[in-house]
Amino acid sequence: MLEKELPFELIQMELDGDQFKPEFMAISPFHHIPALVDDNFSMVESQAILDYLEARYPDRALLPNDPQALGIVQMVRMTTINELAPAMSPMVNQMFGLGAPEAEKLEQSKQKLVVVLQFFDRLLNGNAYFGGEQLSLADITAGVSIPWLPKLGMSIDEYQNLKAWCDRLQSRPSWQTTQAKPEMLEKLKTRMQARAAKAQS
Repeated sequence: MLEKELPFELIQMELDGDQFKPEFMAISPFHHIPALVDDNFSMVESQAILDYLEARYPDRALLPNDPQALGIVQMVRMTTINELAPAMSPMVNQMFGLGAPEAEKLEQSKQKLVVVLQFFDRLLNGNAYFGGEQLSLADITAGVSIPWLPKLGMSIDEYQNLKAWCDRLQSRPSWQTTQAKPEMLEKLKTRMQARAAKAQS
């Protein structure tokens, strides 16, 4: 919405109970975020929300018209969801103190991440963004995850196209505006650990 310069009201959720309130459950019955309400129409699932916003507000397009570029954009989105995010999961859990993964499982995750990073680096092929020279939904989707990799102990420096893309992405005002502050991350870490402890007890 920042990239499309759409006016919106951001409602911050405190995930220690807000997600179970009846008014939110009416919008998101699975009590997941993000959720969107637009002219009394409500949605959940981030990728569905991205597609809806693109179709509903086509100005400042975030999907290319060229069939091959569109194919790459959609492929990157799906690869991020199906390959990148699951491979990152053990490392994220370790970062937030939710238990150390087995060494073998951690190594498998890293090997899978290398395959994804090599694939993405080739797809960029010197372009500014995955869809060409303009930001797309692929960059938004992958850009939620890839900048976290160095924090998780996975350097992206050897993937020159991807590293340049990541730096370019993080320099955009929309990314800088929405960066999680350290105190927010610490709060999230505490809540996740409390939730995991409760589940084990």
